Amino acid sequence: MVSREQVIEALAHIYDATYNRPVTELNLIKDVMVKPDQAAVTFVLTADDEQLKAQYRQDVEEAISRLGVADVHIRFRPINDFEKQELAALFSGDKAGEKEKNPPKKEIPTHAPKEAPLLSPESKTQFIAVASGKGGVGKSTVTVNLAVSLARLGKRVGIVDADIYGFSVPDMMGIETRPALVDKRIIPVERFGVKVISMGFFVEDNSPIIWRGPMLGKMLRNFFSEVEWGELDYLILDLPPGTGDIALDVHQMIPQSKELIVTTPHATAAFVAARAGAMALHTNHEILGIVENMSYYETSDGKKDYVFGRGGGAKLAEELHTELLAQIPLGAPDNHVAEPDFSPSVYKEGTPTAGLYLEVAQKIVDKLG
Repeated sequence: MVSREQVIEALAHIYDATYNRPVTELNLIKDVMVKPDQAAVTFVLTADDEQLKAQYRQDVEEAISRLGVADVHIRFRPINDFEKQELAALFSGDKAGEKEKNPPKKEIPTHAPKEAPLLSPESKTQFIAVASGKGGVGKSTVTVNLAVSLARLGKRVGIVDADIYGFSVPDMMGIETRPALVDKRIIPVERFGVKVISMGFFVEDNSPIIWRGPMLGKMLRNFFSEVEWGELDYLILDLPPGTGDIALDVHQMIPQSKELIVTTPHATAAFVAARAGAMALHTNHEILGIVENMSYYETSDGKKDYVFGRGGGAKLAEELHTELLAQIPLGAPDNHVAEPDFSPSVYKEGTPTAGLYLEVAQKIVDKLG
């Protein structure tokens, strides 16, 4: 099977019309995925020109086809502000804007963290911690779809998969690459316009993490201090369920963070989720609202079947004096492995459930200003 590196190398002869440099050198080829007889790439456009886009499509298809790949998928998107800043730094001779091709060794950074710019008083990044009282309510699904929805609204978004024992964000977003290392700084993996860092990038073969509380806190601090996040509007933290060490560390480390509570409509799930909400209130963290997941199952004839009961989310919102932001139906994205932007858990833009998440994202943007 053709490798990811071979695909990138095959595109090295394609030059960007704006900067007159190879698109691979400018890091304009993203989300490279390869499967038997199939390859998919995201091509970042520095100019809005349909004729140029058609030429790029032809060049990419021909280059990858020469590797023996029959099925080539290309997704185009415009360059974002952060990528423009990176290119500006590159052309000004700032090495911080360069990209290193070699990935880091799969080592867990545990040395003493440096000061994290994201946590400084001058930082304009807004932090959103996504919490739940118990596992199995779809907290991580809400996290990734909220992040993607904020990116679809044009926001600069990052995710810290802080569920260090139960990391799942990379798999849910269909991420198959690992972070790069540039000037001893970790560059997060970008997917669907969202920058992601997770414990899952630093362990082999889905190995279990056997750590005590102090090590967990140190790892979380490294996610802030050792990662080159760039400018972010929102950083979303996918917390472990419950009110353990990591949740407490986040509340102490990021006193300005806001909280989103995820529950199901079942009364017991809402009762347990109230503990996570109570912890947020006890540590003076604002609760942005409640997302009730798995609210109902929509049958083929359009009827709603309330599999897990009704009212849990509304009752929890009332108890915590906050808003019920959305009721998300039970289901999974209608994604297929053959699609170029396949991911197991991200809903396609334009689908009904994606629309609900977009509404949640807009409500949060309005709340935070």
